[in-house]
Amino acid sequence: MKQSYLTIKKDGDAVVEVKRSKFIGALRAVSSSEEAEAFLASERKKYHDAKHHCSAYIIRGKDGAPDTIHSSDDGEPSGTAGKPMLEVIDGAGLKDVVIVVTRYFGGTLLGTGGLVRAYTDAAKAALSDAGIAEMSLMRNFTVSFDYTYTGSIDHFIGHNAVSRLDALYTDKVEYRLAVPEESYDKIIKELMNITNSSITVNKGSASYVMASPQIG
Repeated sequence: MKQSYLTIKKDGDAVVEVKRSKFIGALRAVSSSEEAEAFLASERKKYHDAKHHCSAYIIRGKDGAPDTIHSSDDGEPSGTAGKPMLEVIDGAGLKDVVIVVTRYFGGTLLGTGGLVRAYTDAAKAALSDAGIAEMSLMRNFTVSFDYTYTGSIDHFIGHNAVSRLDALYTDKVEYRLAVPEESYDKIIKELMNITNSSITVNKGSASYVMASPQIG
């Protein structure tokens, strides 16, 4: 399982006009091809009077499987819409995203080069609106320890890549923590050293959470 991947920070929307043709771009985060197709269907319904609803998506392969990569020109000349849009999201290294660009014809033919530029620009504008964020694989776990170690553990958490998600104070202190998956064993070893191996650890599940944004 990869330790991180890039996706969008939020929904991205943009409108590009070229010679009175309107290109409406919508970029969304999805977790499956079914979700991507469902979003495409919703855009078709929303802009039901438009002729072209071109799309592209990349879905992250799970458990070592290859990524699912798809693009559609939806009636535009071959290679002028879906492929350029796919190149935008793939070029940014994004996964688990779908881009849909709806076109309203403005009465002037743009030619293949003009279409490629317009669909590319609409996808880029939607991406600029969305921003890019890194999703990192984090390991969740709980630790239980005597009150005498609270100060030392709090100091350690504050100076290391450890997120404290929750705290419970009873006869002992219990913290729910999350750390990057690759540093879990090292963090546990350090916590054991701090508490003279008296800490109790319950290892939880691993999940992807948003780390620092890259752009936007």
